[in-house]
Amino acid sequence: MKRTVPLWLAVVSLLFALPVPASARTRPRYGGTLRMDTRSDPLKAPDGAARRLIFDTLTQVNGNGEVVPALAASWESQSANHRWQFHLRSGVRFHDGSLLTSDAVEQSLAAACNRCGWRVRAVGDSVVITSDTPMPGLPAELARGFYAITRQSADGSPIGTGQFRLVNSSQGVVVLSANDDSWQGRPFLDKIEIYGNMSIPVQWQNLSIGRADLVEVPPEMLPAAQRDHMPLAISERPTDLLALTLSDQLFSDPHVRQSIALALDRASVFAIFYKQGEVTASLLPNALSGYSFLFPTAADPSRSHELRGGQSGSLRLGVDTSNATLKLVADRLALNLHDAGWTVRVVPLAANPNAELSLRQLHVEAADAPSALHEILEDFGSASHDDLSDPLALYRAEAAFLQSHIVVPLLYLPRAYGVNPRVHNLVLSPDGVPQLANASVEEAR
Repeated sequence: MKRTVPLWLAVVSLLFALPVPASARTRPRYGGTLRMDTRSDPLKAPDGAARRLIFDTLTQVNGNGEVVPALAASWESQSANHRWQFHLRSGVRFHDGSLLTSDAVEQSLAAACNRCGWRVRAVGDSVVITSDTPMPGLPAELARGFYAITRQSADGSPIGTGQFRLVNSSQGVVVLSANDDSWQGRPFLDKIEIYGNMSIPVQWQNLSIGRADLVEVPPEMLPAAQRDHMPLAISERPTDLLALTLSDQLFSDPHVRQSIALALDRASVFAIFYKQGEVTASLLPNALSGYSFLFPTAADPSRSHELRGGQSGSLRLGVDTSNATLKLVADRLALNLHDAGWTVRVVPLAANPNAELSLRQLHVEAADAPSALHEILEDFGSASHDDLSDPLALYRAEAAFLQSHIVVPLLYLPRAYGVNPRVHNLVLSPDGVPQLANASVEEAR
């Protein structure tokens, strides 16, 4: 059968076959507007494309995975990591011109951290964070966008200290302008336009005609993009966890939950994504923990039948049905469960928030294993305040949580982006988010 190529994909191939002058690839310039297309809300926490441009955190993680100063110029721990003091960088201003103060930081962190078990208070030009349990990884934890220092204007618009300020947000389009007074220095770009809620075909078409400079490449489309020589930026490690969650209230018997977990064929799901990323039964990617291989990933239908104990009934599997790939994954999982004796209906998660099963894709922002496990457990409603700095303690905490089979990890997926050749110096953060503040464009739009 003859293979047909969509017109927009053919145009993409022609565009990216054009040579780019070597000088243009290496010489950053000030000015110009960069446009990014995304399927999500650019301002939505935690990884909205605009958030890291508008807001700063007390600390940040550099390209080597090291925690370095940001709004906090320095910090020290006391009382065996029960108490931390973060000294604020002087002269930093919010986008409305007001100074960054310890009171503003205290209010922002207290609002973000209502479940983390910390106590935050302003002390002079610093903030002190205390806890009843040790917090050896707190500097790394505070680099997450979840703990970005934010304020709101009188009209409710978000205000930060980042290298770009919010100009307008309407109908999914976010417009940002360069912050000339940024403590990090002025960015190269004058403006960034981020168009949210854009389908992948529309994104790629916009890239092909030069309307977009940066578009998303889902994992299952990476092989096609590579075959067509699309310039790509790909995360160094997989960053998005795909997992099935089970209602512990509806599945009170842990053996039944284990039966469901053992029925799932991860290899067949992996094939849907053309084997991009990694198969996992661990909450943490192997690049962070080094031990994910200790959690077995193979399905065991016979053991699943045995543990099911004759129980049956119709189960609902909720999924974001607007995402065709996730819908296909859900259908595959439903087939696995049917083979194990369960009857499963795939339903829209938005209309069935109390479904017995749900398929979730979770972005993991933290760049170190302890912070990442804290982040994941929090997202699944099981916050942990234990000291996880010891690898054995980290493993035991993860194993104890997974033993309940309330969350069944399936895959870790990478993030990738198609890049217009006119964009230079684009790098991705450790969690695969474009660092647009460092990018430049060859010519003004």
